[in-house]
Amino acid sequence: MRVTVVGTGYVGLVTGACLAETGHHVICVDNNEAKVASLNAGRIPIYEPGLEQIVRRNNDAGRLIFTTEVDNSVKQAQIIFIAVGTPALPTGESDLRYVGAVAKTIGEHLDSSYRVVVNKSTVPIGSGDWVRMLILEGAKEAILSAVPAGGVETVCAPVTPNFDVVSNPEFLKEGSAVWDTFNPDRIVVGSDSAQAIEIMRQLYTPIIERRFAEDPKAGEVPFVVTDLSSAEMIKYAANAFLATKISFINEVANICERVGADVSQVAYGIGLDQRIGQRFLQAGLGWGGSCFPKDVSALVHTANDYGYDCRLLKAVIETNRLQRTRVIEKLQQELKVLKGKTIGLLGLTFKPDTDDMRDAPALSLIEYLNKLGARVKAFDPIVSASGIREGLSHVIVETDAYRLAETCDALVLVTEWKEFRNLDYEKMAQLVNRPLLIDARNFLDRQLLTKAGFWYVGMGR
Repeated sequence: MRVTVVGTGYVGLVTGACLAETGHHVICVDNNEAKVASLNAGRIPIYEPGLEQIVRRNNDAGRLIFTTEVDNSVKQAQIIFIAVGTPALPTGESDLRYVGAVAKTIGEHLDSSYRVVVNKSTVPIGSGDWVRMLILEGAKEAILSAVPAGGVETVCAPVTPNFDVVSNPEFLKEGSAVWDTFNPDRIVVGSDSAQAIEIMRQLYTPIIERRFAEDPKAGEVPFVVTDLSSAEMIKYAANAFLATKISFINEVANICERVGADVSQVAYGIGLDQRIGQRFLQAGLGWGGSCFPKDVSALVHTANDYGYDCRLLKAVIETNRLQRTRVIEKLQQELKVLKGKTIGLLGLTFKPDTDDMRDAPALSLIEYLNKLGARVKAFDPIVSASGIREGLSHVIVETDAYRLAETCDALVLVTEWKEFRNLDYEKMAQLVNRPLLIDARNFLDRQLLTKAGFWYVGMGR
């Protein structure tokens, strides 16, 4: 099928590349000429395991093209994905300027051929009808702009755009987005058009039938059909629930510390209950990134618009904010005054296997430590090598973990990169001023660290 994806950010790039990998012909559109040139050269702007190889392979095969030309890309497509950013505004609501601009632009270039316009961006409930309205407005403006100055409308016969808007939320996890695309828990499509639903089913058939899955013998992927608003709500509700689960276990961890229990054992015990499950029960610094903070806040804002006070979700957000201060409290308990002390952070990104630092807990720690007069050093396997320094102006970014350890009064494990498990901690214990390690993710082996000479402090343990 012929697919156009407008937006080559995280979601747009992964979506376009993986659809090309399944055999579709995909055009990815972006207004950044330098970015498009880089992508056509096989260089991708984000770190995501496996993605670069897929982009290069399908670009070389001619199934994946990057361009700045919206008009031809819209005209050639059967399916048009809107995959631009919807960043959070200070109020908590989503910034829909980019979605709105793309919707109007699509309308300007539609003709009478039938097309499916897909909302892949995470948008507030009710946005499907709003996008449809803007597409129609764009089409009308295109018609009016084609009328000659003399007003002779017969010169240009009006074209009625023939399209349906579909909501198709993404459920990708940074660091495993390619795997998630080919091994999804479900595919959700929101629409009241039988024609649009059938086209989306055909688009996703290779994935539904698990032709690219890790376990191709598993049953078909559930293809969930809903109305537009329900599909939009599914995305927000899923992320809100997962965020709630993390905040819950962090609350339990804080109680465990006070009563002498170990949250790791508690999480394992309750996770064996099939109604609860093991995932997202890892106590630590809390959640960050681009999705959970934005989506939970947007759902609270939407509820407020309709006269409902989301007290539970507000508590989830506040619990997460306070959890980041727990590490500072632990450092103060061990070191007392932090002013003049050197603190080393192992990891900067909000999670491993990504270069994303949006709302990363590390940034909160850096802010708190700077205010308290501490000197902050950091090492991250991706950030240190990439040259990314946004938000790190008051941080000494080291090139390896051992340089990080030198002269530190404490180390804090912030991001659970796998390579941090294999460091020579005996060597690091000799390099630090004081062998104190705060494991803010309960990721490392306490006995191994203790044997290496560190005073180990975990979360909820």
